[in-house]
Amino acid sequence: MSQEALLSVIVLTRDEEANLGPCLESLARLGAQVFVVDSGSTDRTRDIALLAGCVVLEHPFENYARQLNWALDTLPLRTPFVMRLDADERLTPELARELAATLPTLPGRIGGLLLKRRVYFWGRFIRHGGYYPTWLLRVWRRGQARCEERWMDEHMVLDQGETDRLRHDLIDENHKGLAFWTDKHNRYADREVLDLLALERGEQGEQGERGKGAAAPAGQAGRRRWAKVSLYAKSPLFLRAFLYFLYRYVVRLGFLDGVPGLVFHFLQGFWYRFLVDAKLCEARRKGGGHAA
Repeated sequence: MSQEALLSVIVLTRDEEANLGPCLESLARLGAQVFVVDSGSTDRTRDIALLAGCVVLEHPFENYARQLNWALDTLPLRTPFVMRLDADERLTPELARELAATLPTLPGRIGGLLLKRRVYFWGRFIRHGGYYPTWLLRVWRRGQARCEERWMDEHMVLDQGETDRLRHDLIDENHKGLAFWTDKHNRYADREVLDLLALERGEQGEQGERGKGAAAPAGQAGRRRWAKVSLYAKSPLFLRAFLYFLYRYVVRLGFLDGVPGLVFHFLQGFWYRFLVDAKLCEARRKGGGHAA
């Protein structure tokens, strides 16, 4: 089977001109068919994708899970393997070579591959704070995985088969700047509040009753989900944001990531978590519940 016939890649976009080029360039050596599902970009995102030979489709965006599952249900995916990739992510050359060598000989019992994400912030590799390595199911056999129906923190979940790990890294580096980053996380906070309110009602994710009993991610993602739901979500509002930041920055040595690490761990590990709690508190007040 030719390399071109092995892998399809799905990239969801909206105004990703600053990020999409390096993402697509990193895929070039794989010979994969790349599908870009755009949701109303007003910059050069579509042009960049078309010039790179991608198949470009438009679809309105509700949330990441619904957009990705729509793509899985709608795109003419004919290759044995499918990959999910964000526009601000790219494969290292070593990972691209490893994928090219692994896919043709992957044992049938393996349904998906876990990739190791390496985050960069302000050009600095965020190595500490418990942030690396983060293992994510990003490659799977066609038809054997779907994205969890959640507003936030969604993962791919295998329907069948085992997972295996690849050695080399997937790079996550957004080039849109801090204003975009904080605006994005402000919107993320709104979505996370929906998941937390559903959890308080005894529901799972965004689907309410239909989500009960749904499969959960395995491995590291499953353990982190358990800690978030069973420990963090049951801790006092606001205090938990302070404690989580101290855990990441002091106990897990986030301070070793320098000034970029200070900004990243503070904003992502404290400011964002505090903002989620503030919005959750506000939602409870509007709903007649208690603030804490």
